[in-house]
Amino acid sequence: VSRTFYEADRMKAILFGFAPGQELSEHTSAKPAILHILTGEAELKLGDDLTNVQAGSWAYMQPHLPHSIAAQTEVIMLLYLL
Repeated sequence: VSRTFYEADRMKAILFGFAPGQELSEHTSAKPAILHILTGEAELKLGDDLTNVQAGSWAYMQPHLPHSIAAQTEVIMLLYLL
């Protein structure tokens, strides 16, 4: 589930909710982005790097970087598209 809650000329903020086991398959974005895990634990793939993330983790993503996320627990994530 996702919901855009802020949108301006230079930034868009989207809140995501994942159930345990839910995944967002690999994709890219034409814009730079910041991903911030607010609650839960997930496996985050950025390019070829696979990392376990938890509440408080964040990552900066360059444009066109392949990325995916797989929730291990219930996850709430904030995504800023710049």
